[in-house]
Amino acid sequence: MTDVQLQYITLEQWRTLITVVDTGGYAQAATVLHKSQSSVTYAVQKIESLLGLKVFEIQGRKAVLTPTGQFLYRRAKALLDESSALERAARRLSAGWEAEIRLAAEIIFPTWLLLDCMNRFGKESPHTRIELIESVLGGTSEALLSGQVDFAIAGQVPPGFLGSPLMRLRFLPIASPDHPLHQLGRKLTIQDLRAHRHIVVRESGTRQTRKTLVDATQRWTVTDAATSIEAVRSGYGFSWFSEEKIRNELRSGVLKPLPMREGGEMFVELYLILADPDSAGPGVQRLAQIIRESTASECALRYEEAEEAEEAGADEFTGNAAAPSDAAP
Repeated sequence: MTDVQLQYITLEQWRTLITVVDTGGYAQAATVLHKSQSSVTYAVQKIESLLGLKVFEIQGRKAVLTPTGQFLYRRAKALLDESSALERAARRLSAGWEAEIRLAAEIIFPTWLLLDCMNRFGKESPHTRIELIESVLGGTSEALLSGQVDFAIAGQVPPGFLGSPLMRLRFLPIASPDHPLHQLGRKLTIQDLRAHRHIVVRESGTRQTRKTLVDATQRWTVTDAATSIEAVRSGYGFSWFSEEKIRNELRSGVLKPLPMREGGEMFVELYLILADPDSAGPGVQRLAQIIRESTASECALRYEEAEEAEEAGADEFTGNAAAPSDAAP
């Protein structure tokens, strides 16, 4: 009996094929992979030989993927992604708690709460570094899709990921008490807002997905949330902020909600999204757990405070709060 030696396509050969497609040619792929063009060509030909099919076909002067080649390209990318995830998981298991955790968080998530969660985690794992990316809208999704972070706090869950609801934020149109919009002495319309400067924070992703809330003729676009708050506080314009982001400014009166006739509030749901739940290390899982627990506790506290304030307002309106139980008739 003759032994038959089976030959398999290696991950490196699949990686070469993907690079040829992504870079647009054998010469470009050879440069990226630091290989000779002949070795890149041989790797693709080896795939074709072992499978008995053609990956590329010539159209004019250009080599393009055949329908079968397109299928192989998609499956090869998925295979390499799975291989990378397996390697990351193995490294984390062998090292114990991670040396570094990468997190992307929308800037609308309360900064004080996130820092408190990071501090709690730091007491449990003082040697684990945390890299925080403060992102805006599409930038958070891009950080997940590019494998830049281990998990994220985002306002939308990108395709291919699963997220758990974290908290709901209420947004209000805000301006300084001295701003001209507050001096009109009436309920405001969208036309009123359009006549004044709108302060917005630039989206951090390369692909802009923001839908403009107010098509104002004047606009300042800044890259930092603190700058937008300072600009509005100084009376340079108005903006939409979550109550949690400016709670101290609202309490002190340096910022004040605009009295809108309609559309005076909107809500945004935030989600916690693990980049790869199967390979998430113990540190990532623990920090995510701390964020979930702390956020849930804070939301419950805010709900109780709101109910108490509502009840106090009702008592004051009916006069119940002013009548002691042992008052004489």
